[in-house]
Amino acid sequence: MRGIHDVGGADGFGPILVEENEPVWHAEWEKAAFSFFAQCAIAGYFNLDEFRHSMEKMDPVEYLSHPYYAHWMHSFEEYLARDDSTFTAELDRRTAEYRKSPELPLPPTVNHELADTIGALAFAGAPTRRDVDRPAGFKIGDLVRVSGSVPVGHTRKVGYATGRVGTIISSHGSFVFPDTNAHGGGEAPDYVYSVQFSAEELFGESIGDPKARIICDLWEPYLSLASTTSNT
Repeated sequence: MRGIHDVGGADGFGPILVEENEPVWHAEWEKAAFSFFAQCAIAGYFNLDEFRHSMEKMDPVEYLSHPYYAHWMHSFEEYLARDDSTFTAELDRRTAEYRKSPELPLPPTVNHELADTIGALAFAGAPTRRDVDRPAGFKIGDLVRVSGSVPVGHTRKVGYATGRVGTIISSHGSFVFPDTNAHGGGEAPDYVYSVQFSAEELFGESIGDPKARIICDLWEPYLSLASTTSNT
């Protein structure tokens, strides 16, 4: 799905501003938002790809004008409200309560086992590598074209590489396929490759450094063999 989250290669957004000595957290509530992801995932409210897809459906203005962890909160609210009919009313009640008395403390953590699990996940992550019982379809050095289709739902295929031709420079093994996993279609693991593109191939002639190369990690279903680049 092409949306406001997929702005790679687009112009008009100005320079990327890097905050000097940027803190890990910009506000106290971000710490809680960070912990919610593991809590909700462990409880079965969503998987990683469903979580990402919810953020992709945000209103574009809201997406660009809110901080990073507010995007996470958007996804939490969607899935919690979907599975718990009392959630929205309870959220509204607590929001009103804290607006009236912001000095009130947050509820204490009472599930220490869950807290330990979240702590372990925060450091180790949850690998999405899976075995596939067939050989890889491509090898290093193959010239491949990225599918020109525009998926309706979630995808990890970056928009600026759509329809472009690059060279496979490494193979990473097989991983959960986001395009199915985000929509109840199962993990359907497939091979992932690093594909190298020239800047000219992606953005046209006279754009940027002609010697520049861009590398994208792409799942096998996005690719097909090509005999020549788009610009030759």
